[in-house]
Amino acid sequence: MPGNLTFEALKQAVSQGEIDTVVAAQVDMQGRLMGKRFQADYFVNSAYKETHCCNYLLATDLEMETVSGYQSTSWESGYGDYTMKPDLSTLRVVPWLEKTAYVLCDVFDHHSPEEVPHSPRAILKKQVARLEAMGIKALMATELEFFLFEQSFEAAQASGYRGLKTVAKYNEDYSVFQTTKEENVMRAIRNGLYGAGVEVECSKGEASAGQEEINVKYSDALDMADTHAFIKNACKEIAWGQGQSLTFLAKWHNGSAGNSSHIHQSLWSTDGKTPLFRDASGEYGMSDLMRHYVAGLLHNASDVTWFLAPYVNSYKRFAEGTFAPTKAVWSRDNRTAGYRICGDGTNAIRVECRVGGSDLNPHLAMAALIAAGLDGIENKRELEPEFKGDAYNADVRSVPRTLRDAIGTLNGSKMLRAAMGDKVIDHYVRAASWEQEEYDRRVTDWEVARGFERA
Repeated sequence: MPGNLTFEALKQAVSQGEIDTVVAAQVDMQGRLMGKRFQADYFVNSAYKETHCCNYLLATDLEMETVSGYQSTSWESGYGDYTMKPDLSTLRVVPWLEKTAYVLCDVFDHHSPEEVPHSPRAILKKQVARLEAMGIKALMATELEFFLFEQSFEAAQASGYRGLKTVAKYNEDYSVFQTTKEENVMRAIRNGLYGAGVEVECSKGEASAGQEEINVKYSDALDMADTHAFIKNACKEIAWGQGQSLTFLAKWHNGSAGNSSHIHQSLWSTDGKTPLFRDASGEYGMSDLMRHYVAGLLHNASDVTWFLAPYVNSYKRFAEGTFAPTKAVWSRDNRTAGYRICGDGTNAIRVECRVGGSDLNPHLAMAALIAAGLDGIENKRELEPEFKGDAYNADVRSVPRTLRDAIGTLNGSKMLRAAMGDKVIDHYVRAASWEQEEYDRRVTDWEVARGFERA
């Protein structure tokens, strides 16, 4: 699903007055799009080569706080610039914004010809290159869940995010009637994304009131990650345009299910014609390569958890009986397992990681999963027997259940340090630690309500 607009077509559209704005954006540590809006004439004549941004964009938190403790940038170093170079293969028309195109950028340091190593696209490209050196291509697909609300983003913020009303009042999983009521937003999202060149498969109601899911066609790992980040931004913009709001928060309310982002993975020949996970003679049609890859995912499941659950809130989603698995076991078509084998016996055989929430950064999550799978392949790790039954209540391997535990595991991961580099891991350990520090010093509504009178 590369962009649907060539640079030559963009220049023609600009000359004819069909496009007057180009949004050039990078993907930040949180998976958000950060960048500039260019007058289209200036972009096609100059900025298509490069533009600049403050290097703090890859060293902030959700609040855009200038966080101390990073080696890459600080007040002491003066918060200099990075260079953003548009990847013109990602150019897209965006139908929901008048006369506007989008392009994603790679991020470079002024003093090096290499991409900034801790930038999310660079991290994923490094793992993709490791596969390519072995004659392998990773194909992936992500499923995105979110909650849709009656109120606008502005009204939600003004209320302190209290008293929010979801668009539905009951579980709408697969409900056609209830989702009909939500078509003003969901139809606009499907058609908008399709018009932007994203191959949308479907949308559906999910397992809580007001919960939605959007599914798109699989693609190569980098393109899927780019598309995922673009979809999240698109959903917010389109809902805002309809006077409503939505959230990708992993667990927005105690009484509601969490928002997941399942990641489907398979390995193919570089020409995309041969499914390397497929062996008709293997169990469920699994090749030895697939068995080693899945074994790597399981062996390193704790190491990669932070990349699948990056915030304190992420771990509130990990609740039994909510389709948010925490057990690092594999099983065929079993939604209680953290890793589910789908499409068994066909060329579409794949492994689905069900651990991650919709708050993950897709580039980081996919890079971590590929690194884990490669560890399994390179070390020929043996796949343990299939788990059968209810994994929630089984005494089997579990991923970290708190951010604090996930930080320690990330920091001590020899596999990830070897795959991504010490400086990259140190950078994201600092990001994770800051999130924990910020939470630890905050007084929550729950604490006040519980203890104001009774403590």
